[in-house]
Amino acid sequence: MESWPYHSNSFHGVPAEERLHWRSFLVKLGAENLKGAKNEELFVASHKSVYIVYTVLGDVCIYVVGKDEYDELALSEVIFVITSAVKDACGKIPTERLFLDKYGKICLCLDEIVWKGMLENTDKDRIRRLIRLKPPTEF
Repeated sequence: MESWPYHSNSFHGVPAEERLHWRSFLVKLGAENLKGAKNEELFVASHKSVYIVYTVLGDVCIYVVGKDEYDELALSEVIFVITSAVKDACGKIPTERLFLDKYGKICLCLDEIVWKGMLENTDKDRIRRLIRLKPPTEF
């Protein structure tokens, strides 16, 4: 189970030389704690003055990292919206294959939820409306 969600590669405000460290840290964190976890069961950690909320959804591990006002409570709300958007885009709990098949739509949803490191939308209906406004070529 080493699927990477879209935003795992979006390191807003993280210097390039630290990105590999973070990627390795998150993979190790998930490997140690997500085995046998139930879908959408939330886990919380902190590392280098940031909070991490993470979960498993089918074959996909989802990590949300933040600091300051994005504490574990705010991140829990964000990850709930993300898991809901992924389930909507896939039509069910995703397998790795289904996640990859719906990747474009999932990316559009994630861009509406978090934009340039800032929380934008948490309303599921609004997110659905906004992604419908995107040109089909972006899928």
